[in-house]
Amino acid sequence: MDTKAFKRSLQHSENYNRKGFGHQAEVATQLQSEYQSNLIQEIRDRNYTLQRGDVTIRLAQAFGFCWGVERAVAMAYETRQHFPTEQIWITNEIIHNPSVNQRMQEMEVEFIPIEGKNKDFSVVGTGDVVILPAFGASVQEMQILHDKGCKIVDTTCPWVSKVWNTVEKHKKIDYTSIIHGKYKHEETVATSSFAGKYLIVLNLQEAEYVASYIINGGNREEFLTKFAKACSAGFDPDQDLARVGIANQTTMLKGETEQIGKLFERTMLQKYGPTELNQHFQSFNTICDATQERQDAMLELVEQNLDLMVVIGGFNSSNTTQLQQIAFERGIPSYHIDTVERIKSGYSIEHRQLNGQLITTKNWLPNGEIVVGITSGASTPDKVVEDVIEKIFAMKATAAVV
Repeated sequence: MDTKAFKRSLQHSENYNRKGFGHQAEVATQLQSEYQSNLIQEIRDRNYTLQRGDVTIRLAQAFGFCWGVERAVAMAYETRQHFPTEQIWITNEIIHNPSVNQRMQEMEVEFIPIEGKNKDFSVVGTGDVVILPAFGASVQEMQILHDKGCKIVDTTCPWVSKVWNTVEKHKKIDYTSIIHGKYKHEETVATSSFAGKYLIVLNLQEAEYVASYIINGGNREEFLTKFAKACSAGFDPDQDLARVGIANQTTMLKGETEQIGKLFERTMLQKYGPTELNQHFQSFNTICDATQERQDAMLELVEQNLDLMVVIGGFNSSNTTQLQQIAFERGIPSYHIDTVERIKSGYSIEHRQLNGQLITTKNWLPNGEIVVGITSGASTPDKVVEDVIEKIFAMKATAAVV
């Protein structure tokens, strides 16, 4: 399929909208009342630090809603305002935040149901309105909706679209796209649908396995078993790794994506020599600015003298997980929570570990004076961060009285 031609055709369709509906002012007021926080603004104004009693809060200097997320949520609100009575669907969570997605459901924006492992588009009727979320949707899903005559509201983040353009460039010149990402993640599913030949690597360890195969060869069946769910149909590692281009899921760790890019550049240089490198390797910068800024701010925050770290964001939020990874690697006691309700008391907190397991930790909030680092993923409203901070203040104040 010529995905570039399909996108062009779709974008010229009268049923396609990517710019909103002219209700920005009203929606901005609504979003501010529902998601913004006076306390968070106060902490920003105080050089990202606030002390009450025994608690000092140190807030990362870049956190929370990014521009792409704000845009997607605003367009979803505009869509409901513009189509007050129509049936509205969304192909996935608008963003990875439970409170925002709950709000979508309260506005009667329905999620496409899943039967088994696949979405059931049979429930979508001609003329229904369908929102594509910030992570985008696969080209196959767009084709189904276009063929049904749906009104499509595309909130895909432009940074994600940039990655799609990159893998299409790889496809045009018959390069295999090596995508740094999680093969099950909605964004990577969408990106791979725009690629020709592709291979998805989760981390540097998997990338090193692939690089070794390029240089030394290896067990082909083992390779195909290892990447069975993370490569294009008919992928042949003995043929399809001769020319590679780098792309990424925009929410992965910036440093690791860069390491993977440099690894494959060195690998192709070793295999083919400097004069042939450009015929076997391509790399474009597809790292999202917002993801990079939040990771850089987190790296600065963990250099301070913190007693513990609270990372706030959806449990299926990749960029939030990467922030948690930074705290973990520094050995700082850290707790990834998605809502304030995960904090049961000063003695008990339910939180997600990096392996995805949800556990409860006792005595997580130390006695006496403490410094707490706070950050949040790009899909987390300031109001949620405020709720967490206020609960920590309240629990420490109660403990001091007792």
